[in-house]
Amino acid sequence: MLALSNVSAGYGSFQALFGVSLEVKAGESVAVIGPNGAGKTTLLRAISKLIVLTAGEVTMEGRSLRRVAPHEVIATGIAHVPENRRLFPRLTVEENLKMGAFLVSSRNRYAERKKFVFNLFPRMEERRNQLAGTLSGGEQQMCAIGRALMSGPKLLLLDEPSAGLAPVIVQSIMQMVKRICAEGYTVLIVEQNIRQVLKVVDRAYLLETGRIKKSGASAELLASDDIRKTYLGI
Repeated sequence: MLALSNVSAGYGSFQALFGVSLEVKAGESVAVIGPNGAGKTTLLRAISKLIVLTAGEVTMEGRSLRRVAPHEVIATGIAHVPENRRLFPRLTVEENLKMGAFLVSSRNRYAERKKFVFNLFPRMEERRNQLAGTLSGGEQQMCAIGRALMSGPKLLLLDEPSAGLAPVIVQSIMQMVKRICAEGYTVLIVEQNIRQVLKVVDRAYLLETGRIKKSGASAELLASDDIRKTYLGI
């Protein structure tokens, strides 16, 4: 479904990604793990066309995204839940969800998609008339993911969904990710919380200093001595 081939990108004179190649197949849940500053957020921004590639190619279902404008990426089937959630704080939960269904194709299925999101996140239905800025951190993450799902994406990009949340909330967010995957969505998630994310995804790539250092099945990486010593403290 999604393929990156020798992608390099950065910010001005600063290069954050160096020849990154990876793929995500339809129906898979894939994580990109690694330390802070490894280039994980830059990777998702490159896929969403929020930054310009300096080299390489990103394709979605075989179609190059090179000439796709950032605001058109969602029409290719990619929905991006950014770091720190980026909700509209002065809009209600329901209004934020409506913002996620701005494509004509999404508006036609608005009621159906909203029902799906409320079934997935019952607390969002309870808070539907509450201002998003007054929600707890975990509830804001649910709202941000729900907003992305309102477009009916083929691929969901999740950027550090556990960031800034208490450990008990992190576990519940990861279970939500597992449920989304079980619903058949294809998910690419970048995450620092390696132990938790490897319990819910199929495969993972280890990104260090902008380069892919290791990849494999999640169980294989959890059992890796290098990862256990360096990132899990075992």
